[in-house]
Amino acid sequence: MAGPALLIHTDDVSDPRLDEFRDLTTADRRPDRPGGRGLVIAEGTVVVRRLVESSYPVRALLGVQRRIDELSDVLGGLDVPAYVTSADVMARVVGFHLNRGVLATADKAPQPSVAELVAGARVLAVLEGVGDHENLGALFRNAAALGVDGVLLGPGCSDPLYRRSVRVSMGHVLRVPFTVASDAGEWEEALRTLRASGFRLAALTPRPGAAALWEAAGSGKVALMLGSEGHGLSEAALAAADVAVSIPMADGVDSLNVATTGAVAFYELTVRREGAGDHVGS
Repeated sequence: MAGPALLIHTDDVSDPRLDEFRDLTTADRRPDRPGGRGLVIAEGTVVVRRLVESSYPVRALLGVQRRIDELSDVLGGLDVPAYVTSADVMARVVGFHLNRGVLATADKAPQPSVAELVAGARVLAVLEGVGDHENLGALFRNAAALGVDGVLLGPGCSDPLYRRSVRVSMGHVLRVPFTVASDAGEWEEALRTLRASGFRLAALTPRPGAAALWEAAGSGKVALMLGSEGHGLSEAALAAADVAVSIPMADGVDSLNVATTGAVAFYELTVRREGAGDHVGS
């Protein structure tokens, strides 16, 4: 038997206890969207497991018996309802067929301040205008995989705790520290805090004249600035940076997807620079 003390079987599509999971394809009803209840939604056993192990307070689970059973080792001490139903009922509640077979909801956890985010960090990702949920989730997954210490989300970024971002990040958005500076004043103050804390602001851009990343990042603390998928960093962000850097491209290609760019740059700043000394070469 699965672990939760409150294991509840239901075959009632209209069961009001399932409302937190209902109609997840309907934007104006989703509990993780603006105007909703501000909940975090995790999909699949891997992501639900990471949610349970995170600082986000779990509220409830919904899944088929097999998937709930697979989570029994982490649900044993969790005093929340776990609703067990069939795949068909679950699909009718959620609004689509969920191959992963389990969902969980949680309340959001408090975010660190910018000062708390930088404390003890050596490499940070600073994002501006990254509005695509999948790219944002992929950036968080890359940050977790490659040892980035935290993420600062500036103006124009979507919420990394939207369901799609959480899913694409494989739940790593729940473990990589992040904070939000969404308006111009907060953004400018956050960048000043980074610089005052010893970070070099390195703006990634495909513009001519930008130095190669590994030649310009140096050996100290780096805040890597990445911009929107279409237009890149704003003129204001580029002006605020200490150095403009790029990843040299083959002829005929000017840039990479922002998540891919982030992965390459994170690798240079963490695995290569920290693990094997500063990289020199082409």
